[in-house]
Amino acid sequence: MEATAAAREEIVRAACPHDCPDTCAMLVTVREEGGRKVAVKVAGDPEHPTTRGVLCTKVSRYLERTYHPERLLQPLKRVGRKGEGRFERVSWDSALDDIAARLQRIAAVDPQRIVPYSYAGTMGLVQGEAMASRFFHRLGASLLDRTICATAGGEALAHTLGIRSGPAMESFAEAKLIVLWGTNAIASNLHLWSFVQQAKRNGAKLIAVDPYRSDTAEKCHRHIALLPGTDGALALGLAHVLIREGWLDHDYIDRYTLGFEALAQRAAEFPPARVARLCGIGVEDVEQLAHEYWHIRPAAIRLNYGMQRCAGGGNAVRAVACLPALAGHWRDAAGGVLLSSSGVAEVDGARLYRPDLLGGRTPRTINMSTIGADLAAASPPIEALIVYDSNPVAVAPDSRAVAAGFAREDLFTVVLEHFRTDTADYADYVLPATTQLEHFDVHKSYGHLYVLANNPAIEPLGEALPNSEIFRRLAARMGFAEPCFAETDEQLAAQAFMRDGATASIDWQTLKRTGWQRLDVPQPYAPFADGGFPTPSGRCEFHSQALADLGLDPVPGYVPPHEAGDGPLAARYPLAMISPPARNFLNSTFVNVKSLRDAEGEPTLQIHPADAAARGIHDGERVRVFNDRGRFELAARVTDRARPGVVVALSIWWKKLAADGRNANEVTSARLTDMGRAPTFYDCRVEVARA
Repeated sequence: MEATAAAREEIVRAACPHDCPDTCAMLVTVREEGGRKVAVKVAGDPEHPTTRGVLCTKVSRYLERTYHPERLLQPLKRVGRKGEGRFERVSWDSALDDIAARLQRIAAVDPQRIVPYSYAGTMGLVQGEAMASRFFHRLGASLLDRTICATAGGEALAHTLGIRSGPAMESFAEAKLIVLWGTNAIASNLHLWSFVQQAKRNGAKLIAVDPYRSDTAEKCHRHIALLPGTDGALALGLAHVLIREGWLDHDYIDRYTLGFEALAQRAAEFPPARVARLCGIGVEDVEQLAHEYWHIRPAAIRLNYGMQRCAGGGNAVRAVACLPALAGHWRDAAGGVLLSSSGVAEVDGARLYRPDLLGGRTPRTINMSTIGADLAAASPPIEALIVYDSNPVAVAPDSRAVAAGFAREDLFTVVLEHFRTDTADYADYVLPATTQLEHFDVHKSYGHLYVLANNPAIEPLGEALPNSEIFRRLAARMGFAEPCFAETDEQLAAQAFMRDGATASIDWQTLKRTGWQRLDVPQPYAPFADGGFPTPSGRCEFHSQALADLGLDPVPGYVPPHEAGDGPLAARYPLAMISPPARNFLNSTFVNVKSLRDAEGEPTLQIHPADAAARGIHDGERVRVFNDRGRFELAARVTDRARPGVVVALSIWWKKLAADGRNANEVTSARLTDMGRAPTFYDCRVEVARA
């Protein structure tokens, strides 16, 4: 904390907790009012090298979220039917005693019938999974495969580069060609966009690869509007042209890669004419991008997670990740490909999450992306669900099945939350959790090379408790006497990172005082300039024996969408739908902040004028989007920002805040990707009609 000029004010160093690669360093101004500390301002830290004093529109409104009039401040117990959202106030002792008793009865039969469900409501290592994992490991509950966002791309990078790493965010300012592939950086990676803008002012060329003309694509020099799920074909087409023309860094390939001949054979199957047909683009788009990718140096690709949310998402990421090694762009700190940097800061999972508490047991694993089907048919059945840091009724695919599962009267459900979300309405107990301004935490990033501390700026409001404390109290009531359940949040934060490698010098006491610290990596950071890929071979693996051993294709290939644009399904549902993040929301977070919801307006569907005319749809009309899985309604926006054959439903709205009580996940599929067991949100065919 630092004193300010204003009387009785102080500044607290904090970190943005949300699922965003920017992981901003924040400064919270606190004032004492009536004997209690009140947060009066949240700002970006101007000294942090990537935040640079700027917060996104969403997080700049964080005080509206913390002090929201509908904030949950007392434990609640259900008194109505599931889904009605009718509760009565109860005490913490009453709630925790009953929850522990119910869990003990279920665990006495089989603890695997108890399932945790969480994701990235906070990215903090303490309030995320530290104490929660200890609790569920000790209990012997089912494990959760946390696949809903990034596992297809993460496993693809592991089998290609060996690590989730890439160029530093700051180095994009030095690139001369930047390919923004499947990313609307203005909405979801604002601080990277500032470096991209700097590069543009210095003469860099910007190219967007995206099925629709997003805010980011609007500001690029060129936009390649490919069909959803065809990114792998485009990447292999680029490889084809590079190899055909001899635009290859032969020295880099010979010294630092494995399997070039196999990749060349695969790329030969993807001449530009075929790629153009598959992707719905021009042959010249493929030829020109390949030409620029070789001749403009250094070239950086910012790859994002949307493009891996289709059947072939893993193979697509692998194919794109091979391109910098073919062309030698890894040699430069401003070259290469960045999907995630999260592998650089290694978490000490053994100390933090304590898998040893399983005591040799191997519980089953439930995939969070198929929770609707698992609630209906898992064996043994799921009898209790503890939800924290997630809102599955709104965000999980095949939402009708998810809601039906949560509506089971025999399912005991506990939700830790800030608000009465769509999921909280189905809970037997809703427990009030603290926000980022009210607890300790420590953060890594998946977009930059800094770790951050979060110091509590104010006391918890009402009766809210940190996630960690809720699980501590539950552990005590369950009779878990191991000393690790008594460790404080600061002790947990001090255990978070490995004590060697890039996190060797991270010290919690120093970190919480300074707010942030750069990882122990060279500056400038060119992770693979001289090879050094942490794969089994030590090379960039165009051919992965590890994938072959799993029975998967060892060479990147093109896997068509599950719901490809031909055959009887396409005849019934001729439009491909994607549901990328709305600019003013972050997944389902911030949807209930009125100023942000007012800025977003209402749920809308972007539809191309030709597709609208064929259906008699006019701009602003209510339309119905439907397929065999479900339907939802929203307002049509007739615009050529959506390419023909593709509609865009910016998401994710809380169902209860939509006019028809539904959102885009009514029609998305719970089918999984080619690797990583991840969902295929953007592999979705629909029809649209006037409502």
